[in-house]
Order: sequence, then C-alpha cells, then structure tokens
Amino acid sequence: MFTQSIWNAYSGETAFEALDEDITVDVAIIGGGITGVTAAELLARGGRKVALLEALKLGGGTTGHSTGNLYVGVDHTLSAVSSKYGVETLRDILAARSQAVRLIARNVSEYTLDCDLTSCDWYFYSDNPESDTLIDRELEAARQAGLGVQYGDASELPFSASRVLRLRDQLQFNPKLYVQGLAHAIESASCRIYENTAVESITEGRDGICTLQTPGGTVRAEHVIHATHTPKGTMLVQTLLGPYREYGIACRLHSGMPGPGIFWGYPRAGEKYSTRSYRRGDDEFLIVVGRPHKVGQLKSNEECLHKLEQFANGHFPVAEVTHRWGGQHYRPADLLPYIGRTHEDSNILIATGFSTDGLVYGALAAGMLSDLVQGRSNRWTELFDPSRKQPLKAAKNFIKENANVFVQYLKDIPGVAVEAREFSDVAPGEGKIVEKSMQKLAVCRTLDNRLLVRSAICTHLACVVNWNGAEQTWDCPCHGSRFKPDGSVLEGPAMRPLYEIQLLEDEVHVVTPQEGEFTQRNPELF
Repeated sequence: MFTQSIWNAYSGETAFEALDEDITVDVAIIGGGITGVTAAELLARGGRKVALLEALKLGGGTTGHSTGNLYVGVDHTLSAVSSKYGVETLRDILAARSQAVRLIARNVSEYTLDCDLTSCDWYFYSDNPESDTLIDRELEAARQAGLGVQYGDASELPFSASRVLRLRDQLQFNPKLYVQGLAHAIESASCRIYENTAVESITEGRDGICTLQTPGGTVRAEHVIHATHTPKGTMLVQTLLGPYREYGIACRLHSGMPGPGIFWGYPRAGEKYSTRSYRRGDDEFLIVVGRPHKVGQLKSNEECLHKLEQFANGHFPVAEVTHRWGGQHYRPADLLPYIGRTHEDSNILIATGFSTDGLVYGALAAGMLSDLVQGRSNRWTELFDPSRKQPLKAAKNFIKENANVFVQYLKDIPGVAVEAREFSDVAPGEGKIVEKSMQKLAVCRTLDNRLLVRSAICTHLACVVNWNGAEQTWDCPCHGSRFKPDGSVLEGPAMRPLYEIQLLEDEVHVVTPQEGEFTQRNPELF
C-alpha cells in the first residue's frame, strides 16, 4: 500500500560517511532535515565549527514527507492564534515566518539549488456553512494583522467552493532536493556532515561541554541542537506535545492539472485537505495531504489513504495513484512552537511543536538557534522560549493530550491490549501484541515469513507500542516514537531500539543494554 513520498522519488541518494572517530566541535546538530541543515549553514557562515549527525539519510524524515509548501499562515488558523494571544503577537508570528520564507529563497538563489522553487498563491476555501464562518474569521484576523489576504473567486479553484480566501506570493518546492543541495553546498572541513550516525546518549557536563555518543565515535561540543522535530531522550516539553501522523498521495491525471497553488480546504465540516501540483521535468502530479490521527492509535492506517484517494477521484480525473506516504508532526499545547534552550543555563537547544508548518518553522528555528549560539539577540526568542509559562493558554490541550497518554499506559496491565495468544496467530505482514510470562511482546511476521519478536515496551518512557500495518512499523501511542519491524529506531524521542527477547523454555527474558548487546536470539524464531 505505502510506496515512498514524491520527494523521495524525485531526489537522488546522498553518500555522506558515518562518523568513525572522536571529534570536538563548537556545535553538534542532531538531525539532517530542514532545521538541521539550515542551522549548519548559518553557523558555518558565522565561523563556527559544526558537526551534523543524521541517524539515517538527509531529508529522509519529516522534511521528505511534507507538502513542500512555504507559506506565512499557520495550521492552527490565524483567528485561533489571534483569539488566544492578540493581534500584536499574531503580527510577530507572521513576520517571523515571512523572514524564514525569505531565508529559504535566499539559499536557493545564493547556492543555485535545483529544488523546483515556484511562486504561487495560497487559497483557503470551504464548501459548507460551518466552515464558511471560519473563512470569514480568518479574513478578519488577517486584515487586523496586516496580512494581504482577500476574498477570492471560486472560479480560480479546481474545486467547488462557497467561500475563498487568497494570499499572493507564497512558494512551493521539493524540500528533500533543497536539503540535499544545501548540504552538499556547505559541507567542508569546518562543517562536517555525517549520515547513518545515530546519537545514543547526550550528557551535559558542569563545564557546559556536551558529550554525544554514537556507534562510531564520541562528539564533544559547546552547544547541541536537537533538530529532530521532537527532542531525543526524555524532556519535560514532551508532555506539551501531541504526536500525529498525516498522509499524502501523488496522482497522475488524465487532464486538468491545476496550476501552482497551495489549496487548503474544508469540502465538509471537520475535514481539511491540502492540495497542490508538482512538476519535475516532463512529469506532473497532483498531491493531496490530510487525514491526521494520533500516532499509534489507529488500527487501519490504510483507511486514511483510501479517504485521500476518494477525495482526489471526487474532484479530478485521476489516471493512477503513483505515491503513498505518511508523515509526522507534533502539536504544541499552546499553539506555538518551542524554540530555544531547554532551560536558562543549558547549552542544549531544541526546536519542536511545529504542527504541520514545519518547513517554515524549521528555517525560522535554524535562524533563532544560530543567533543563540553566536550570542546575538533575536526578536522572537521570548515568544517561542521552551521555558515559557502560559498555563491558561496551554491547559486545555495539555490536559487532553496527557489524559490520552495515561490511557495508553493502562495497556501495560497484564491481559490488556493482548491481540494474540501464540506466535502462530501472526500472519505474514501482520504485527500483534502477544503476552508471555507476563511480558508484552511485539511480534510481527515479515512478508517472507520471518518471525521477529521484540519487547513491546517503548524504550522512551515504557508505553506499549502498536502495529502500523500500512507502514509496517511499531508506533508508540504516547510520545510518537516509531520503530522498524526489527526494533530499530525510525523517529521520535526514543534513542534505543526495542529490546530483544530471549525465550528460555517457558520463560521470557528481555535483553536490555545493561545485560548485553542486541545480538542474542532464539534460533527457533528467526
């Protein structure tokens, strides 16, 4: 069912080496998406010695599974932000995002990056009375904040619509090509980039020097930047985030491909879709993104793709669906991202809570964190400070998300959330939770009939993982960590793989890092 994102299909493979020695740098950046690579560019430009550490491949995470849209608006809606914070704060947010869009455009021009950057208009439309009211509120909030949004004509859209807003001069691009091209342009002796280099631990000494352990070597740095969409390891800010997955498809059409444009719409109340076209050479595609849900809390992820395909077929003459993918985002409790120091005296910096606005917020965070490292003032430091205390603004979502997390922890009670009694009950392509000797086991069988057994307890904060059959992964419903069938980490705050399992007659033994390497296996299972 899932193939790859359109951006992965239309980008080459990078071949940066893995770290295989101990190094000392000014700044260590964890994560090779748009936040990390942009921060590396800015810091290298400022004369800092940088090491960027990517666990997998550059741009292959959230950046390579996004919409590729660059806009100054926000996912939470302008009216919601204005209502919570006031017009002046909304103006600041729009100014910050505008600066970030200009930074991306500057890099494309300065480094001559081949990433299909295109100017376009942004449209926000509805086709039902309930959402019409939202459109009207958005126009009023935009006008009060000085954003040049106007009512548009429904004839400009490839959809039927009862209300339309339009904002001119936004941008679209291929985000993975952008990240790859920028990385190649800045890599040097003072800006080293490493792929396939997972960070396994981070410690901050009393002298402020941070030590990062990777499989191939140790990195010592004066500053560490978590550019991983959510911080690695355990941090208080994770209680303020809701992890969500959202899905995308790319289609070839028989005819009638819409021109450049960012189309956000509510064809039905409560259902939001993002639509755009993408051209690369002679190939042209329609892209539809939507159907978000909490990570690890949906049994049929395939249904999300079916809904996207129904939407596409209902509005366009679809010839075939060529690409299907999922992406992840983290929603902040008080609507604003968390960008800055983990606490006042720390040299560890984070950037998270971008919602679905991560490409622009990622570039914004790169600029803000670069300024912090270099001791420069930034007008938005206080606004996005991770240590900000706004209990009334965050309370509703904080309670909602953490009540949800509490419910997930109840699944660790013996007998709860067990999906199969025996390994033989797991068919090829399936994954199920099996309980043996009071231990919950994550059991999946590959399509070639290999059985893989791991502990079902997430190595981040001990929540029970769930099987994502559409993407063939184990997903944590508490804080969004995701693991491959063999237990290795794909994304999220977890830094360790799911623990391996030894079956000793009728006893189950969980092999933890303190007890040995992840190599002990029962030959009857593998």
